[in-house]
Amino acid sequence: MNKTHVKICCINSVQEAKIAIECGASALGLVGHMPSGPGIISDSLIAEIAIEIPKYIDTFLLTSETKVSEILKHHSKVNTTTIQIVDTLTEGTHRQLKNELPAVKIVQVLHILNEDTIDQALEISNNVDIILLDSGNPNLQTKELGGTGRVHNWEISKKIVEKVEIPVFLAGGLNPLNASKAINKVQPYGLDLCSGVRTNGKLDEVKLKAFFQAIKQ
Repeated sequence: MNKTHVKICCINSVQEAKIAIECGASALGLVGHMPSGPGIISDSLIAEIAIEIPKYIDTFLLTSETKVSEILKHHSKVNTTTIQIVDTLTEGTHRQLKNELPAVKIVQVLHILNEDTIDQALEISNNVDIILLDSGNPNLQTKELGGTGRVHNWEISKKIVEKVEIPVFLAGGLNPLNASKAINKVQPYGLDLCSGVRTNGKLDEVKLKAFFQAIKQ
């Protein structure tokens, strides 16, 4: 089995970033303004973390902007290696975003609500670098765009991984106890987690080490 990449999300300081990297993370999630969910930090802090960590670590800007022009503005403030779009684009296209930022990876989040997500993934996969499957619900009055701590239907995620030809990250309710099962079931390119390795909102080094130990077995 190929190595499973791990993105630790909701990083809120340079210190947390360094702890995550030391434990084995290959990517960090940095959460910009959101309508709900944990881990939101200022753009200035995102920029500080992005410039402080090693270049071989991917930094993901989580943006809730839905217009390409606004996403570009948001990214220009932080200069991360990757943009993670957590909602559906309402103006512009993924291709336009790629053309404007050819060196930046574009990630589209899809929230697993039903099997319709499979068709969405197939369509989007032609225009982005990575798909990330999560357990939010953008249809609620206050949108859930991540950080729910809930596991979704992995059967649907598995079908998406099998059908698309680009890397897929799996998110939603992952922790040291279910990480190995998630890998075996879904076979994703990577895992993305936040609350599963935190205690009282703080990154927990004991839980982090247990998580990485679990996925090595």
